[in-house]
Amino acid sequence: MILGIDIGGSTTDIVAFDKNEIIDLFTVEASDPTTSAYGALGKMLTKNQLEISDIEKIAITGVGSSYIDSTIFGLDTINVKEIDAIGLGGSYLSNIDKTLVVSLGTGTAMVSVDGKKISHIGGTGIGGGTLLGLGKGIINVMDFDEIIELAKKGDLKKVDLTIGDISNEVVGNLTRSTTASNLGNIYKIAEKKDYAKGILNLIYQTIGMLAVFGAEMTNNKDIVFTGKLAQIDIGIEILNSLKNIKADDLIFHFPEHATFSTAIGAAIAVLNNREK
Repeated sequence: MILGIDIGGSTTDIVAFDKNEIIDLFTVEASDPTTSAYGALGKMLTKNQLEISDIEKIAITGVGSSYIDSTIFGLDTINVKEIDAIGLGGSYLSNIDKTLVVSLGTGTAMVSVDGKKISHIGGTGIGGGTLLGLGKGIINVMDFDEIIELAKKGDLKKVDLTIGDISNEVVGNLTRSTTASNLGNIYKIAEKKDYAKGILNLIYQTIGMLAVFGAEMTNNKDIVFTGKLAQIDIGIEILNSLKNIKADDLIFHFPEHATFSTAIGAAIAVLNNREK
């Protein structure tokens, strides 16, 4: 068996492959990367009634992988470049060999995949960290799920300025409801739920438009969105709405297990002998 572990700042994703098939995957939380990695492995062994001897190799990646400077429980442990893991994971989950993988993490990374060629083309600091930071600063809510639930009941018209708010003229192919300024409607009275919706709209619209530009730059027709934020229904709805503006010839993919894409990519790298 091969294990892929994506070690983040506060959470760690782990996936187990047996004969090139996923048999289990989950997320654990811990106070530090080393504890998180060992905890994830221990839970995987216990949950699936496995022995240490059942594991052939462990592939680690992510910002916390640099803290693992030796083997884990004496197992062969390989550090996979995060960019490679992002690209391989997105390509594997979508079953597309040429694509742009957009990884929505604390920030956002965009990785172009063209067969065996994987390259980092850029990204943005806007992501899950932005969601929590703006949630704390604007509505004093720091819980991810609570912000999402509030946003479901929010009204964007109370926080965002649209083309229709500032102009009676048609602007290109933009509709009157197209966002002209995120959180720019400062003269209307808005509630927490409205600001929560506005925060999400700001994050997903920014990431989505950058993804569209990235796809054009790399001559890709497919964009695969991965990470926890790529599994949020309201976020998927916002991203898909961009097709009415500029992305009508693009295909957006939101694969199952997108949350675990980078951990999956790390395991795939080892399975394909692409590890560092």
